[in-house]
Formats: sequence, C-alpha cells, structure tokens
Amino acid sequence: MSDLSRHQADRLSRLARAVAVCGVSGKLCPAERATQLLEAIIEPGDRVAIEGDNQKQADFLASALGNVNPGRVHDLHMVQSVLALPDHLAVFERGIANRLDFSYAGPQSRRLAELVASKALTIGAIHTYLELYARWLVDLNPHVALIVADKADRDGNLYTGPNTEDTPTITEAAAFRGGIVVAQVNEIVDHLPRVDVPGDWVDFVIPSPKPYRIDPLFTRDPAKIRNENVLMAMMAIAAIYEPYEVRRLNHGIGYATAAIELILPTFAAQRGLKGKIARHFVLNPHPTLMPAIEAGFVDSVYCFGSELGMERYVSRHADIFPVGPDGNLRSNRALAQVAGQYACDLFIGGTLQIDAQGNSSTATKGRITGFGGAPNMGADPRGRRHDSPTWLRAGQEGGDSLRGRKLVVQMVQTHQPNGAPSFVERLDAFDLAASAGFALPPVMIYGDDVTHVITERGVANLLRCRSPQEREAAFRAVAGDTDFGKRQSPETTDSLRRRGLVMLPSDLGIDVATVTRDWLAAKSIDDLVTASGGLYEPPAKFRPNPITHV
Repeated sequence: MSDLSRHQADRLSRLARAVAVCGVSGKLCPAERATQLLEAIIEPGDRVAIEGDNQKQADFLASALGNVNPGRVHDLHMVQSVLALPDHLAVFERGIANRLDFSYAGPQSRRLAELVASKALTIGAIHTYLELYARWLVDLNPHVALIVADKADRDGNLYTGPNTEDTPTITEAAAFRGGIVVAQVNEIVDHLPRVDVPGDWVDFVIPSPKPYRIDPLFTRDPAKIRNENVLMAMMAIAAIYEPYEVRRLNHGIGYATAAIELILPTFAAQRGLKGKIARHFVLNPHPTLMPAIEAGFVDSVYCFGSELGMERYVSRHADIFPVGPDGNLRSNRALAQVAGQYACDLFIGGTLQIDAQGNSSTATKGRITGFGGAPNMGADPRGRRHDSPTWLRAGQEGGDSLRGRKLVVQMVQTHQPNGAPSFVERLDAFDLAASAGFALPPVMIYGDDVTHVITERGVANLLRCRSPQEREAAFRAVAGDTDFGKRQSPETTDSLRRRGLVMLPSDLGIDVATVTRDWLAAKSIDDLVTASGGLYEPPAKFRPNPITHV
C-alpha cells in the first residue's frame, strides 16, 4: 500500500469510528459524546492542536480531552499557541500527553515550570506565534485539530465573529494534511452572517453546553495607571515617536503603553503631533485607544483578535477597524503577526528581565511564560525592503547606510511589581535552559535588535552606541537603584547624556513635577464608556461592585 493510500485509509478509519460514536448523520455530534468522539479519532502518539488563543478558548473540548481514558489515548504531542486553562496541563498530569510545543503560557506559567521540573512533560520548543504557525504547516501538522467558533451551520461552515484569531490557521494546517477537525460552537444556525472557515475543512461540530470562554486580556483600567507610567509614556513620545515620526506601530499590553494611548489627545496634541505620529496601529481594539480615536489621531487599526466589550464601538467604526458586511470585526492573528513584523516601524513592549547585553526574557525562575508574538514584532526584519522616514532615520542613526532599522523599544520599570529588579547581570533563562534541557536559553528579544530602553529614570538610545561597552553603560544609566545600575558611576552617565546616548526627563524638556495622571484623557473605566459615546460595555470584572441598599 502506498503512503498516500495508508494516509487515506487512516483518515477514513478514524472517521468511521467517529460516525459510530456520534450516532447521527452529518457533521453534528452531541455534546455528551464529545469525550467518546475524541477517543475515537485520536490515536496514541498523535499531534493534537487545541485552540487556546490569547482570549477565546476551546474550553469545552479542552475539558473533553482531559477526560479521555489514558489507557486508550496517550503519548500525545500537544502543539498549541497558548496554555491558558488548567485543562491544558491536565492532559500531562493524567498521562494523556507527554510532549509540548507552544508559544505562550501566561496564567499557567508556574504550573508548567513545575511539570517540566518533575519530568511530566518535555518541551520541544517555545515558539513565537509565527514560528509555531509555520511549523504547523511544515513538520508539526496536527493529526487532530480542536477549534472554536461562534456559530456553525449544519454543513460545518463556521462563523467566528470578532475573534477569528488562530482558527483558520489551525484548521488549514490539519485539514490539508488529512487531519481531523472538530469545532466547538456556541450555536447551530440555518444562516451564518459570514463564513470564516468553510465547512469542507471541518469534520465534526459540537454545540457546547455554554458559550466558550473569552477573557478581556487587553483591557487596562486607567485608574491603575500611576504617575511613573505617565512619565514613561511622555518620554516615549518625546524621545522616539516625535523625532522619528512614528506612524505605523505595534505595542504590547501594560500600564505604560496604555498611558501612551491615553496621552496622545493631551501631551502629544500639545506638542503639535496630531497627524504626524501614531496613525496606523497593529493592535487589538484596546479600550484605552478610544480617546485617541475620537480625537482624530488614529487612521486605522488592524487586529490580532477582538476585546470583550468593544464589539459595538468597533462595529460603529468600520472606517478604523477591519469590519465586514456583517457589521463585525474580522481579526486574524497570523496575518496581524506578519503586519506587526513587516508593516510597522516601531514595536514597544515590556519584559521581566534585561541583561547587560540587552537580551530580555519572560522565562524566569519558576516561570515558563513563553513569548507570544513579541519576538516576531520585536525584531528587525532583515527581509524588509520598503522604506519610510522612520525606518531610514533609524538605520542612519545606527550607522547603516545600506538599509534602515526597525525601532524596537523595551519599556520597563527598574523594578517589577513584586520588587524584583528588571535589570540583571545574567538572565534566569540560562539556568532554565540547563534544567529543562534546552539547546539555547529562551531569550524573548535579543539585545542586538533593541534600539531603545525606557524606564522611569530615562531613555537609553542604543542606536547611537558604537560598542558593546557603550550599550552596557547606557543600560546601567537607566537601571536606577538596582544593583545593576549602582555599578556605574554618575560621571559615566553624565558623559552618556552629553553625547545623547542617554536622555533623562529634563533632557527631553519634561518637568517631572508636572507629570501626573491629569494628563490622561480618561482616568477610569467610566471615562472610557463616556469617550465611546456609551458604546463600550466593560466586562464584569471592570465594573464597580453594585451598591446594595438596605
């Protein structure tokens, strides 16, 4: 029998077992038979991809997979972008799976580290999002893909609503390599608002007993933005956005980047920057971006995913967001990662640790967080060929006459919220590599890609540094009262300031005494609702506790 024939026979055998389990004609499978269905289509040693995006989760299918009989289904190789739920790790604790390739493990990072330490699982690699998607298509093709969508019709066509995210990429990686695709949906309908994944790619649809879980991952309450966050945001605009005329950008989530969004209509407008900076974003629809949109700063936003509560606001702003004829956002995480890497001139994000060479990582002692998309967008794309004033100026300032440079900014306070120093002589990632058996330490963004570092103390402009020693001195100059920063003399820092390698707030014309939350265009969740014209519907966790009258 040829390889192709064996491939086809294997798929047909799995499908026949599945039809016997479902007990109905067509693609619909009752929810109460979900675990039996997975036992029928998954074989020992399979590669399984389960959708766990940053926000939406195939949570019902994750629970069903965690309940399969380890005697029948075992030694699975999980290939998934995000580990967000306890059920995502339960498969390793129960002996159902033993190998993992992933991108991000935020809420499960400590538990994942414990399982790795106890040898309960082996990590193949911690990928960036784009890297994992590429390997899904090349050599980590899923034998079974478990996905999630809002709605399905009886032919298996799927409507994902605003949160398309990873769904098409996972589905295509499995469907066009003979894999089995199972979709968890909120409801079965006769007519879909639009088709995001064609039914020919989907083998089984399971209506979930309750709507899939979705988290407001990108929402930051303005009430929690502190004065030092505002100061860092001001320095970012004065030292980077303004001189480089940054118009196309992506940034991560955090209170300092939320502060940037919220001072565009105030601080940036006062500096005459409307229409000159921050016009095109690759970004989820952050609620804190609404005041800048309403003030006319923002021309377009392309989205990785949506954000809970922003649906009505986004639908009313089809001129800004990618909204289809159905009136809802169409997001795509894979394409947004590409846009963030190649179409943006600036990436600005945060980290947990930075070392003397500028390498950064979110993999620290007892935590394997992963990277998500930061390394894709926080790297100078060597394949880029189109120019822009921002790109060209950064390249010239960096001493390169042949090509430009992407601006890659690390924006981090000198100490983490738990008091741990952000600047260290040696990353914890090196020790993690040794204990977990990685060939290389899991560095998130390599130091030679970083062009600027911003802390509450000042800005280090690494483009102007001409030696490793100067770069290290610039890091230490903005590291504050950490042990790392104390190893440098004030005289050295003063010399760096005179040469423009380091800029303190006063060097940028910022009077620290005037830096307060008053600069924020919205200071609370209620202010964001007002800015949206009442369209924004804050998720429950961001609403004030109701007052009970007695």
